Amino acid sequence: MKLVYVFDAYCGWSHGFSRTLLETSALHPELPVEVVSGGLFTGSRRVPIREFGYVQGANAKIAELTGAEFGEGYARLIADGSFVMDSSAAARGVAALRQTAPDRAAELATALQRAFYVDGHSLSDARTYRTVAEAAGLDAESVVAAFASPAAEAAALSDVSRAAELGVDGFPTLLAVDGERVTVLARGHATTDEVSRRLSAFTTVS
Repeated sequence: MKLVYVFDAYCGWSHGFSRTLLETSALHPELPVEVVSGGLFTGSRRVPIREFGYVQGANAKIAELTGAEFGEGYARLIADGSFVMDSSAAARGVAALRQTAPDRAAELATALQRAFYVDGHSLSDARTYRTVAEAAGLDAESVVAAFASPAAEAAALSDVSRAAELGVDGFPTLLAVDGERVTVLARGHATTDEVSRRLSAFTTVS
């Protein structure tokens, strides 16, 4: 059995779920975590952030509900409304980090969200992945090279297909997968206790 976490690095609710994800992973070290990028801001949704008028209000709600931090660096980055969230680039970065340290995928996904939502680093910038890799003690050169590689592009596209195969249409979604059996542990927001109860029920049935 494993956990499958479908998220988008540019999704504020995914950022808000970071604590629950990390706590759940720590409580269940025997369960590998597969991290999948969903592709929220692609195609016609790849526009300046000012086009999404709900963002600031949503972030305030996320912070209130989850305690997630939205830092001054992030506020500066989006202040004039011109910043473009490109989920394809973010998914390449997730793939690069995941390839370098697959057993730390959940930790690195949340670190990437912190780089954006707290420190205000663009997830389209290779320097962001260098910073995240160095902080995590990874080979930064390898991560930066992987970010620019065709393999990362292919992995990003594969992730979107994987999310669709799992029937996920909202982020974040945390699933428990045991062979052909799949159950939703969280969608949007859930506490660690709520996830643990659902996981316990799933494993008891199995």
